[in-house]
Amino acid sequence: MIEFRNIKKSYKNNVILDDFNLKIDKGNLVVLIGSSGCGKTTLLKMINRLIEATSGDILVNGKNIRDIDPIKLRRSIGYVIQQTGLFPHMTVKENIEIIPKLIGKAQEDIEKKTEELLNMVGLDPEKYSDRYPVELSGGQQQRTGVARAFAADAEIILMDEPFSALDPITRTELQEELFNIQREYKKTIVFVTHDMDEALNLADKICILKDGKILQYDTPEDILKNPAGEYVEEFVGKNKIWTKPEMIKAVDVMIPNPVTVNPKRNLLQASQIMREKKVDSLLVINKQYQLLGYITLEIIRKAENKNVLVEEMMNKEPICVCGDKSLPELLEVFNNLQKGYLPVCDDTGRLSGLVTRSSLISVLSSQYIEIGGNN
Repeated sequence: MIEFRNIKKSYKNNVILDDFNLKIDKGNLVVLIGSSGCGKTTLLKMINRLIEATSGDILVNGKNIRDIDPIKLRRSIGYVIQQTGLFPHMTVKENIEIIPKLIGKAQEDIEKKTEELLNMVGLDPEKYSDRYPVELSGGQQQRTGVARAFAADAEIILMDEPFSALDPITRTELQEELFNIQREYKKTIVFVTHDMDEALNLADKICILKDGKILQYDTPEDILKNPAGEYVEEFVGKNKIWTKPEMIKAVDVMIPNPVTVNPKRNLLQASQIMREKKVDSLLVINKQYQLLGYITLEIIRKAENKNVLVEEMMNKEPICVCGDKSLPELLEVFNNLQKGYLPVCDDTGRLSGLVTRSSLISVLSSQYIEIGGNN
């Protein structure tokens, strides 16, 4: 959708970006983040040619933006900035309608779209349409700015620290609004921020920049779990993953090689395996490592004939979870479960690992101690 190819930007002898390459997929919300002077705002403004690259190419849907009239380009791209950029002499309705009018949309369609957009950003059209920016709170102004950015049905929306000047409560509300809007409309959004929490809350992918270079371009989850180097780890914050429990998955906390038994073993052999491994239950799997059920020590003790095969006595309705089950979801399943463990399986039913109450508590406790020790 958007591609930076070998971009260089310099001001006299000061090189801001050099041989910069990045691809942003259609429908993704990508956050550019880094310390001041890293080049994030420069990159954003290059997309709508508010800043021209010294060399290199930027492609939108495969077309070089150098070949597009800059005025036409800007009218086709939504743009939201920190100061909202609303025209003070225009009402909310007039601010939102300005670009659709300039590109020649029908008035009836414009009015219908404006009402839809105001509702989308949580502003009652009857109450706010005829107000001027000075009559709005900072949050209401920014909501209007977001609505205006979506007004021309632009495929691309650029957002330059749009919520940074707002109070924390309003900022959180608008982040949630934007997240929900993006889930529904699936625009390609390039979002600049210096706030890692904001990036984690919003992004499909995060691009961490330093001195005009990409240090890591990845999903929030992968950046939290596998930071690319010490700078990224420090920038993101050590142990930050534990402030985002929904990003911690079963695969991250499971025991990878649980004790298992073949269904053709008899109960005596199964009890011997339990004794050796110091467990009171076994997961039953076939040669393809698919989970068939489980057998417990209690079942074996109640059986009079210990030569009976495991497959005849095992519980054949095991509860298992997929590897991408989040930590809060795991805890909820455990709360509704009588057993102290949960097998983890893939889509084909193949056993991947095991999460136990004790291993889960151990991981959480060790992390709590580590975080506490770092404070």
